Amino acid sequence: MSKKAYINRSDVKNYLASADPTVLNYIEQCEVQIDKLAEIGFQLSAERDLPTLLNLIIEEGMRITNSDGGTLYLRTEDDRLAFEIMKTKSLGTDWGGISETAIPEFIYPVKLYMQDGQPNDHMISAHVGLSGETLNIPDAYENEVFDFSGTKAFDSKNNYRSQSFLCIAMKNHESDIIGVLQLINAADPITGEIVPFSEDMQKLIESLAGQAAVAITTVRLIEGLESLLESFIQLIADAIDEKSPYTGGHCSRVPALAIMLAEKVNQTKEGPFGDIQFSQEDMDELRIAAWLHDVGKITTPEYVVDKATKLETIYDRVHELNTRFEVLKRDAEIEYLTAIANGVTAQQQTKLEAELQEKLTQLEDDQVFLNECNTGGEFMADDKKERVVEISRRQIVLNGEKQNLLTDDWVMNLNISRGTLNNAERDKINDHIVVTIDMLEKLPFPKHLKRVPEFAGGHHETMIGTGYPKGLTKADMSVQARIMGIADIFEALTASDRPYKKGKTLSEAMRIMGFFKADHHIDADLFDVFLSEGVFQEYADKFLDAKYIDEVNVQQYLEIQPKPLSN
Repeated sequence: MSKKAYINRSDVKNYLASADPTVLNYIEQCEVQIDKLAEIGFQLSAERDLPTLLNLIIEEGMRITNSDGGTLYLRTEDDRLAFEIMKTKSLGTDWGGISETAIPEFIYPVKLYMQDGQPNDHMISAHVGLSGETLNIPDAYENEVFDFSGTKAFDSKNNYRSQSFLCIAMKNHESDIIGVLQLINAADPITGEIVPFSEDMQKLIESLAGQAAVAITTVRLIEGLESLLESFIQLIADAIDEKSPYTGGHCSRVPALAIMLAEKVNQTKEGPFGDIQFSQEDMDELRIAAWLHDVGKITTPEYVVDKATKLETIYDRVHELNTRFEVLKRDAEIEYLTAIANGVTAQQQTKLEAELQEKLTQLEDDQVFLNECNTGGEFMADDKKERVVEISRRQIVLNGEKQNLLTDDWVMNLNISRGTLNNAERDKINDHIVVTIDMLEKLPFPKHLKRVPEFAGGHHETMIGTGYPKGLTKADMSVQARIMGIADIFEALTASDRPYKKGKTLSEAMRIMGFFKADHHIDADLFDVFLSEGVFQEYADKFLDAKYIDEVNVQQYLEIQPKPLSN
C-alpha cells in the first residue's frame, strides 16, 4: 500500500479493522473525549458569566473523569485559595457557582502561606496552587505526604470515603496560577468501583484546566475593562456635576430614573411595549448613556451653568446697578442741600424736601423692582419689560459723562422672559448636546454599547421634530432615547438645587409633564407607563425631600390625549 500524505479518521479505522476490539474501543473513547474537549473549549471561550463558567468547568471535569466530586478554587489577592464551587454527587452536595446554596461559612479559604511566611505545602490544594505541580493520589488514606485530616473529618461526619484525588493548577496565558481544580473519587464506568485517576484522564483534565484558566482570565479582563470604563464614565459625570454647585447629582439621578422606567417597560405585557424586552446589555447601554448624556457640558462656561441671576456673569452685576442707584440718591441729596445753602424761604424748603423725598422713594421703588427682575422666574409680563426700558433711560453722570442708568446689555438681560439665561447663553447651554453627540461618536464603544451616542443625544428631541439638535421625530428615535427625554425633564423639574428656579412638587411637575404629553414634547405612551406603574412615586420617595411630595391625580394625566397633528 502506497503512503498517503494525509491520513484521516476513516483511514485509521480501515488500517485497524482487524485490530483487537478492546483497542478499537479505546481509540473510539479517545476520539470522543478529544471531540468533547474541543467542544468544551468553544463553550468556555463563549461564556461571559463567571459563576456559569466555573460551573461548566467543574461539571465537565467530573464528567470526563467520571468522578463523584470536585472542588474549584480561585486564588485571591491575599494569597488564599477561595472555595468557589463544591460538588459531591453521592451526597447531593452542590455549593457555590450558580447553585442556590452558597459555600458554607465554616469552610474557610486555604492559606497558601503559613503565619511565618513558609509555603503551606502540607495541604494538597495549597501545594498545587504554589508549585503548579499536578498531584494524582490513588488513596488519600494511604498518603503520608499531605495532611488529609480535614478530609477524614468530613468523611466521618458525612459517612463518606474520599479515596482518589486529582489536583491540577489552572495557569493563565502568562503562566500565573489563578486557581486549582480538584476532583475526587474517579469511578470505573462499568463496575462503579472507585479507582485512581488514569494517566489519560490526568492529561485531559490538565488540558481542560489550561483552557479554563484562559477563559476565566478573559472573563475577568472583560469585567475589569467594563468596570474601568464605567468608573471612568462616572468620574466624568461627577466632574460635570462638581463643575457647578447647583447641579450636583443631576448626572446620577437621571440614570436612576431612566433605569426605573426601562424596568417598568420590561414588565409591560401588552400595549405598545408588550413586545419589547430589554436585555441586561440593553439596560447597561441605557445606563451608561444616561451617565454620559450631559458630557458636553464639560465645555460649557461655568458662569453660564451657574448663572443664578439675570445680571450675573463672572459676578452679579446687580451690585453695580445698586451702586448707580446710590449715586442717583446722593446726587438728589446734593442738589437739595445746594439749593438750601443758596438761601430759600421756609415754604420753598418744604417744597424741596417733598420733592427730594419723592425722588428717593421713586428711586428706592425702581431699585427694588430691578432687583426682583434680576432673580428670574417662570414668566415676565410685558408691562414689567416696558418699565425696565423706561427706568433705563434715566440719566446718570459717571466719570464726568452723562449716560443711561442701564446699559443695553443690562436691559436685555433684565428683560429675559423665563429663567436667567439670555438667548446667547441659552444657545451655549443647548450646544452641550451637540458637543455630547460629537464626543460620544468619536469614542470606540464596543459592539454592545454602540447605541450610547443615540440614546444620550436624544433627550432634547421631541416627538414631532421641534426639538434639537437634529429635529428628530418619534419614528426616528429608539425607545431608550425617548426614555432619556422623560428622565431628563422630570429630574430637572423636580430638582431643588437649581439657582434659577425653585424645586417643584410632584403635582406641579406632573402638570407640566401633562402639557408636554399633549404637545407631543414627550412620548405619550411612555409617560403613561411612567404614571400607571408609579415610576414618578418611586423616584420621589428615593430622591425628593418630603416637602415636595404631594398627591398626584394619576388618572387625570392618563386621560390626556395628545393634540391632533396638522397635515
